[in-house]
Amino acid sequence: METMPLARVMGDMILLPNGNVLLINGAGSGTAGWEQGRDPVLSPVLYQPDNNIGSRFEVQNPTTIPRMYHSTAALLRDGRVLVGGSNPHAFYNFTGVLFPTELSLEAFSPAYLDAKFDKLRPTIIAPKSMSGIRYRKKYTIQVVINSDKVDESLVSVTMFAPAFNTHSFSMNQRLLVLGKEKVTAVGNSIYNIEAMTPKSGNLAPSGFYLLFAVHQGIPSQGIWVRLH
Repeated sequence: METMPLARVMGDMILLPNGNVLLINGAGSGTAGWEQGRDPVLSPVLYQPDNNIGSRFEVQNPTTIPRMYHSTAALLRDGRVLVGGSNPHAFYNFTGVLFPTELSLEAFSPAYLDAKFDKLRPTIIAPKSMSGIRYRKKYTIQVVINSDKVDESLVSVTMFAPAFNTHSFSMNQRLLVLGKEKVTAVGNSIYNIEAMTPKSGNLAPSGFYLLFAVHQGIPSQGIWVRLH
């Protein structure tokens, strides 16, 4: 068992396209709402479930804005996380309180968006965004990867159900890793990924998802697909 590096209540947890989990917002002590939260936690923490025990949590660069009760976060198509809000009061209180109501927005950029990973980053060229896909079908996801060292065993396709976190969690959030048949190089840094969609609505309710290609932990920009 690995201990979290920071105490946190009222935080939000966001699934990222590569399977990691972002813990963000919240307080270090107290309870939700009604002026009871203290010690805002300004540093997000990344949880990497595939790492060895003892190295799964990684503290990220801090914000300067306390985001307590009624803060929220959402994954964006480009891989950033939109963060906003904070209102640990019964009403909107902008003055005379320890943590005023916060109406600003920020974008948190995970490390996978660093320019040093650009050569590893896939770009999806097919299918087109807003394509319809069906259950239990094999689809070819075509990507461009400009790296000289593409590790085909570390290429995957994920689907993220859009969600907006509040009150510390989201009832709709899920990330699916699609079954991968094979990866084929077709020339000019283009690769075909054969992936199998979920078997049924028990695994993935019908609707819109963000589909990502991931290479060595670095995700592409997502495209919207409609699963039905």
